[in-house]
Amino acid sequence: MLLEQRMIIKGEEMATIKKPAKKTAAKKPAAKTAAKKPATKAAAVKKAPAKKAAAKPVAKKPATKVAAVKAATKAAAVKKPATKVAPAKKAAAKPAAKKLATKVAAVKTAAVKKPVAVKKPVKKVDANLKYMNLFEAYMQEKLPRDQGYIVSSFFSETNAYSIYEIVSYAGVKEIFPSGEGLQFISGGKKLHILVEPDTYHNKPVEPVSRPEGEKIPKRFSELETYITKNQSRIYISKEPVETTGSFTVLRPKGINFAVVFYHLPDMFESLGSFFEESLNRQRKVPQSDAKKASQVVTGILKKTMSFEGEYQ
Repeated sequence: MLLEQRMIIKGEEMATIKKPAKKTAAKKPAAKTAAKKPATKAAAVKKAPAKKAAAKPVAKKPATKVAAVKAATKAAAVKKPATKVAPAKKAAAKPAAKKLATKVAAVKTAAVKKPVAVKKPVKKVDANLKYMNLFEAYMQEKLPRDQGYIVSSFFSETNAYSIYEIVSYAGVKEIFPSGEGLQFISGGKKLHILVEPDTYHNKPVEPVSRPEGEKIPKRFSELETYITKNQSRIYISKEPVETTGSFTVLRPKGINFAVVFYHLPDMFESLGSFFEESLNRQRKVPQSDAKKASQVVTGILKKTMSFEGEYQ
């Protein structure tokens, strides 16, 4: 009995002892479960990024749409050159522009050829007109364009030193004022004549190497030399100088002149008479010497600068 009571008492003690332990143990799991609840919330919070990750495929859809739009625009850009058929049509329209250009060119050529008709009124007005002042003939539209000879002089103001230039031309395309003279768009030939007085100080110097205003583009070996009675020397070029493309005739100053000779049957005789008179009256060359020198000049002109052959 005593043992049973003790056991009962012990059991009660153990029961009493166990009860608080049970309570504390019961509380601890409750606390643990309470602690677990925030963890579940954290897990719930963590699940939200998972949802965002699930939303990423939704974000990919606009990207695919943008890529599709870009691909479509690229395809359209690639296809556009294929639709550019219009430039080919423009190129086809170019012949029309060429036609207009040819028409304009035809009008221009016609305008250039019109001055050739000036030759007819000159013959009708005065059939005996041998030569005329070059610049007056240009102003009066009486300047021949098909064939002609121009004689220009360059006289020294201090002595009898003189230079003559004779230019032959044909088939002029255009004539217009240029600087201090007239420019001819045409080829031609130029013959030089030099009159050197006995008192000239640079006699030994080649004419091509003399000072400006006193030189001609020839050496002594390229010149015919004629000595007059008053010991003046007349140098005449054996061959003319070729001019291609264009040449310019300067406007004369002082006692100088520039005249144009018309292409008539007696043109060379007229030119010789004119040159003879100029040498005698303006350069004080004796009459007989002036005549002989002019004959040499006309002989060279006929041989090297006539309009026969290359000008025809």
